[in-house]
Amino acid sequence: MPIIEQSEYNFPSIIQRNRHVSTIYAALFKRFDAPGYTREKIELNDGDFINIDFIINDPKKAVILCHGLEGDSRRTYNNSCATYFQHKDFSVFAWNNRTCGGEMNRLPRLYHHGAVDDLDEVVQFVLQKGFEDVYLIGYSMGGVQLLNYLGWREIDERIKAAVSISVPTHIATSAAILKQGFNRVYLKNFTIDIKKKLKYKAAQFPDFINSDQIDKITSFDEVDHYFTAPLHGFASRDDYYQRVSPEFSLKNITTPVLIINSLDDPFLGERCYPRAIAKDSEFVYLETPKYGGHCAFPLRNSTYSYAEMRAYEFFESCKQIKVFKA
Repeated sequence: MPIIEQSEYNFPSIIQRNRHVSTIYAALFKRFDAPGYTREKIELNDGDFINIDFIINDPKKAVILCHGLEGDSRRTYNNSCATYFQHKDFSVFAWNNRTCGGEMNRLPRLYHHGAVDDLDEVVQFVLQKGFEDVYLIGYSMGGVQLLNYLGWREIDERIKAAVSISVPTHIATSAAILKQGFNRVYLKNFTIDIKKKLKYKAAQFPDFINSDQIDKITSFDEVDHYFTAPLHGFASRDDYYQRVSPEFSLKNITTPVLIINSLDDPFLGERCYPRAIAKDSEFVYLETPKYGGHCAFPLRNSTYSYAEMRAYEFFESCKQIKVFKA
């Protein structure tokens, strides 16, 4: 019954107990420089590429960071997490989804919540460097990709554990809640950025992408109906939401994974708290702090967030459990 009833994250500052204050501060105002990464472009099996930023410390243990929607490897939450794990002597690999990280990809394909083939390319890139213990951390969309990867693929035994933070485990619910109230501010920012990329792609591939449909975008409904679903082999928007929602793949996971979803997350609906699944699973842990916002979890008197500290603690606890079982 791996539901963590009492989260230790209970004491952000009074002002950051507001879901929007904590979310917006973490996204727009908090500053945390990226570590001294090396960047490598890896060629993918379909002729495209992705960029991976990494820094090598311990040659045996590594953490892979998966960014959120319209993010990249050097978003503040990634930088904070990367530096924290670097100080714990982990090697760190932060990858960029297609179209992300400052360089447009070659093919019409974009990124999406079910892009586990690209995540697998990153995992293989890391494993080929000889690491013995590899851990995964995903934020928001990156957390969805991570959970789907664990639920859809046969996982290498060197993948020891994972943490998924502020993750919409039911995509349709998340898309709907972003159309409500103040949440529409976040939705507008996402759609502005996505429309820019789609216009670039439409100029590259006019036979694949109809530029007239881009101006019709007001929410994820249009993005996923006109572009995400048809470009990536889904029958419809609803088919896409159904097939890439981790709610339907969590039961297949056999690698320890912790989901940290705050109850005040403005991006998450009720079906994004998979309590029943976690209750019946040996491997899926669910922690639902009262506060935290979306990809925020600020701490008083610390430049780090609760998320990366809790991730490290979870990874350490998984090692102890394995020693005990042995």
